[in-house]
Amino acid sequence: MSSSAASDPTQAFQEMIAKAKGKPLRTAVVHPVDHLSLGGAMDAKTAGLIEPVLIGPRDKIASTAKSTGIDLSRVELIDTPHSHAAAAMAAKIAGEGSVNAIMKGAIHTNELMKAIIDKSNGLRTERRMSHVFVMETPAYPKHLMITDGAINITPDLKTKRDIVQNAIELAIAIGVPTPLVAILSATEEVDPNIPSTIDAAALCKMADRKQIVGGLLDGPLAFDLAISAEAVAAKGMTSPVAGAADILVVPSLEAGNMIAKQLDYLAGAAAAGLVIGAKVPIILTSRADSAAERVGSCALANLFARAMGMTH
Repeated sequence: MSSSAASDPTQAFQEMIAKAKGKPLRTAVVHPVDHLSLGGAMDAKTAGLIEPVLIGPRDKIASTAKSTGIDLSRVELIDTPHSHAAAAMAAKIAGEGSVNAIMKGAIHTNELMKAIIDKSNGLRTERRMSHVFVMETPAYPKHLMITDGAINITPDLKTKRDIVQNAIELAIAIGVPTPLVAILSATEEVDPNIPSTIDAAALCKMADRKQIVGGLLDGPLAFDLAISAEAVAAKGMTSPVAGAADILVVPSLEAGNMIAKQLDYLAGAAAAGLVIGAKVPIILTSRADSAAERVGSCALANLFARAMGMTH
């Protein structure tokens, strides 16, 4: 990742997009009835990342396309009466294997996820689903992944194990050979009065016992120790992860959401986002995300699906 690309969010994720393009992922786009969600999906199509199947009210989608100058003449569209039906249809066809990813449009996350976790649609696996933000920011020299800031509110230890494993697999899929995983808390010391420090220590021991594989874990770590080599040196800490983390595992949804949005709004970052742990990747963007961030999220889904053998 070049700092120049990260400093201009309109040019974010160019290296990842270049790596992913050329083998478009057939993707159900759920309720793309505003210009950002429809435009983002079509931009990802133009970039060679996805082959969109638009699902939602035909008239609303057509009206949005007309008002923004988008040509839908060669795009598959499944007409549904409203967003709830669009989510149900997307989950159904993903479960049947006719699409390889799901992309959120102008629909609330909980409405979309309710359809995805419905067991009758066949998208659930033994792994807990979790969300990963992938950030590009001029404040950090490489991609920084933050999990989970969107799905699991107060995860227990078992859920955190799945959150960590999901993130490691995504990091490997985008080209990080051995992801460095920082388990965040307010301190680097294990403190019985701070439950997240106990969980952090347990997760590290789980990695030692191969219950988590593919990455290198350390924790608990305060945020500064996770990402700042200067802070590590000042505190005299020795750690293969501290100061160079690829993945930040947060103790709660609120913490992850706040960190990601602070980087987005105060540090010039761009954020891509993906839910993994289901049978297909779920491109879960914010309704306020830019087209570039939506395209970056499609690149993430493409690389992950190919790495995990989810395409056909």
